[in-house]
Amino acid sequence: MDGKCIQEDIKKLKASSVALCTSSESVRNELLLAIAQGLHRDWEIIQKANEEDLRKAHEDNLKESLVKRLIFDQDKLASVTEGLKQVATLSDPINKVLEKRILDEDLLLERVSFPIGVIGMIFESRPDALVQIVSLCLKSGNAIILKGGKEAFNTNTALMASIKKSAEKSVLGNSWLLLLESHSDVDVMLKMDKEIDLLIPRGSNAFVRYVMDHTSIAVLGHADGICHLYVDEKADLDKAIECAYDSKIQYPAACNAIETLLVHKAVASTFIVRMAKRFEEKGVRIHGDAYTCSLIDCIPYEEGDYHTEYLALELNIKVVENYEEAVAHIAEYGSHHTDAIMTEDKQLIARFLREVDSADVFANCSTRFADGFRYGLGAEVGISTAKIHARGPVGLAGLMSSKWLLVGSGQVVSTYTGSKAKGFLHTEMSTDGVSLASGDVQ
Repeated sequence: MDGKCIQEDIKKLKASSVALCTSSESVRNELLLAIAQGLHRDWEIIQKANEEDLRKAHEDNLKESLVKRLIFDQDKLASVTEGLKQVATLSDPINKVLEKRILDEDLLLERVSFPIGVIGMIFESRPDALVQIVSLCLKSGNAIILKGGKEAFNTNTALMASIKKSAEKSVLGNSWLLLLESHSDVDVMLKMDKEIDLLIPRGSNAFVRYVMDHTSIAVLGHADGICHLYVDEKADLDKAIECAYDSKIQYPAACNAIETLLVHKAVASTFIVRMAKRFEEKGVRIHGDAYTCSLIDCIPYEEGDYHTEYLALELNIKVVENYEEAVAHIAEYGSHHTDAIMTEDKQLIARFLREVDSADVFANCSTRFADGFRYGLGAEVGISTAKIHARGPVGLAGLMSSKWLLVGSGQVVSTYTGSKAKGFLHTEMSTDGVSLASGDVQ
């Protein structure tokens, strides 16, 4: 597809986004459930497409972490359809009253939630991400342009065909979503700042950096997922072993899997030996500092290890003198994604939650909980480490903007300026109830 065709398709999608953002919640929920049913209807086609992608991935000797993300099996099908159903049960995010005040008699101001508009999502591997993205964009009233990695081309194409087939029967149709095919399509999309309101890239550090460096469109996401778990001297070591194991093993290719395990020196000799035996069950490669190497057989630390996002059965172990050293290490080497502490000291937990500057900060649990579905968001379009707009797992709320609505009865600004200016009331009102946009201007 040439650049001009892509431009025209995106412009058409922009025009159709108005119908989506003003549609009723019931229409959007019905379509979400129809998409879930459609994926089961088309499962055999989707399964064969994924098998073809996996076959080619093995032929091309793709990294194991990419291959794992590429899998779309019965478990992934069950997960994404459950996510679609959960998103349908969430409250409507459109036209929620966020602020409401009376400026003067018969002059009412509201700030209401409103869809961002058109979102461009660029992601590698993980075809299940396509379904999650579509579900959240549909519920939040945002039109969506999708570009998956070439390694998942067949699976993404089959998924999109199924979704479009389900959407055909809806009053919304399927013109609010578009799947791009080639890298050149992405370059066209990155330049369409008048039509696209937000870009969300999901992938490697280099990939996210490429997007950020080649567009003037706002970008939401994270480049790295270098996560830590700190085992304090007052940790319950049994709990710590289970949480560290889950944080690395449960899905090592995930961006919220730990890459460095920090251990207080007071418990290092006991904990590290036990932890190493547990990791050995799964063949985890351990890179250790000098103290760790004196306790277990591991790969000696080399410069750059603490900056490495392994995304595999591999991690660093470092022994620290105290809590302060652990937090300093996280601040220096972390990516502000997800970091956790294991301790029974409640005061130290409170300090850690306050002092660690990450999107997700945990105590006494696995870092793998940093996920939109597990948070009850239904699904997520990604995890953001930015501090402006959404942070952490980005669900419906992260796909909303807002606008100010003001309804008066003929007021003019000159009344409120000059030596005889009338004062404003600025009376705060409850945000319960319907928005002015619903037609209620009382």
